[in-house]
Amino acid sequence: MGNINKIFGYARISTIDQNEGRQIEALTAAGVDEHFIFIDKTSGKDFNRVEYQVLIRALREGDTLIIKSIDRLGRNYDEIIEQWRLITKEIKAHIKVLDLPLLDTTVNNKDLTGTFIADIVLQILSYVAETERLNIKQRQAEGIKLAKEIGKHLGRPAAEFPPDFDNLYTSWKRGKITATATMAQLGLKRTTFYKLVKIKEKLL
Repeated sequence: MGNINKIFGYARISTIDQNEGRQIEALTAAGVDEHFIFIDKTSGKDFNRVEYQVLIRALREGDTLIIKSIDRLGRNYDEIIEQWRLITKEIKAHIKVLDLPLLDTTVNNKDLTGTFIADIVLQILSYVAETERLNIKQRQAEGIKLAKEIGKHLGRPAAEFPPDFDNLYTSWKRGKITATATMAQLGLKRTTFYKLVKIKEKLL
């Protein structure tokens, strides 16, 4: 008798404080036995995750791996595509993504149509994600350039002291003039005056 193909599930949460219950519920509803669900509860910087590595070693040709969402395979599409290639091309197992029905290599698997369609969809998703990253960077660069061209400050605006502020500030501190009179001569509102006073005193 030949080997019986198995159905595995994989769940990953970013920290031990999160609850993996929703992923497990979705996997069991999709037909995965709880004994064949692998769970990583720590956020690794790479794929040296204990349960994931055990899962990869357990997968055999013809087996099926079910995950709730595609990001369970990696932090970005470069990692996701690498793991997808490892599982579907090297191990020759199937992948089924519950949140994205088109990413299901078990569909029409006898003539490889499912794998072909899933590969195309994954490449499109990768392209869209990469394009969006580049667009965001471009918009940020354009925004910085425009701000510089129109003379905007990118941080907090620098405080602007009236021309005679230092002399009137000194007179006020020495009791020669009242705060109200100082504000009037400087043409400042009370809040602005005391804001500048605070900045002035920090600089002394």
